[in-house]
Amino acid sequence: MKKIILALAAASGIALAAPAFADHHVAGEVDDAHIKDTAHFMKMHGEQLSAAIQHPTRKEDSARDAFRHPAETLAFFHVGPEMKVGEYAPGGGWYSRLLGHYLGGDGQLVGLYANPLTATPDAERQQRIRAQAAGFGAEVAGYTGLAAEKFSGLTLDKAAEQKGTFDRILVIRAMHNIMRAGTADTEIRAMRELLKDGGLIGIVQHRAKADAPWSYANGTKGYVKQQDIIDFMRLNGFELVAASEINANPKDTADHKEGVWEMPPVLATKREDLKGLGESDRMTLLFKKAM
Repeated sequence: MKKIILALAAASGIALAAPAFADHHVAGEVDDAHIKDTAHFMKMHGEQLSAAIQHPTRKEDSARDAFRHPAETLAFFHVGPEMKVGEYAPGGGWYSRLLGHYLGGDGQLVGLYANPLTATPDAERQQRIRAQAAGFGAEVAGYTGLAAEKFSGLTLDKAAEQKGTFDRILVIRAMHNIMRAGTADTEIRAMRELLKDGGLIGIVQHRAKADAPWSYANGTKGYVKQQDIIDFMRLNGFELVAASEINANPKDTADHKEGVWEMPPVLATKREDLKGLGESDRMTLLFKKAM
């Protein structure tokens, strides 16, 4: 099956990394149907995904493609170009620029922002969060040159307004932030409310070693244990569909004193021995809204 997937990817103009679909086993679980569906996904949408990734406006962003594997990741999450997709905590716009091009035709991209009321008691900070959400559409339109109405922002205290309308939600390198803030439960439950029945949430997260102490793997260092994420999502109404090693990096020892920010691209401590290691070791997990 892996050969078939790689062949379809090649036919679609996307080079999938060899480990991308090599190991979906987590706690003995694997969804073979998902792997087969991924082959079909690549056949249907590979050209559109490739065009978005190769768009000239991503010239600077593309330097990180070798470490973040956007083609493989979005294919694994089955993000189709016609879908309504939420990107949680858009941040610097790396994925927003790509998703904007990919979804800006028949789909819709929504930037999902923290519930201001639980994120902070400070009224000014709450307003800044709301302003970021309100400005997301124009921001992505500026990145892509596409019509702003294809893009919008939403704070999660307003989730009921768009309940059950999202096909996919992506949480990219953000779980540690809401876990260390103590808002993970309310944020994930709000995202669950947004998803359609059978909707999927894809998570990419810096991965702590399985035997890392809680003091290191509680999100404060940027790293979280994979099994902890799986257990947490189950407690909050999601079923694990599959896991991939697409974004794994065995060179990352995941034990840095100052946390994940010592690794590229941040290089907070400017350690020379870390510069050539790529980016952090990351889990890539796909969950389905449980009924």
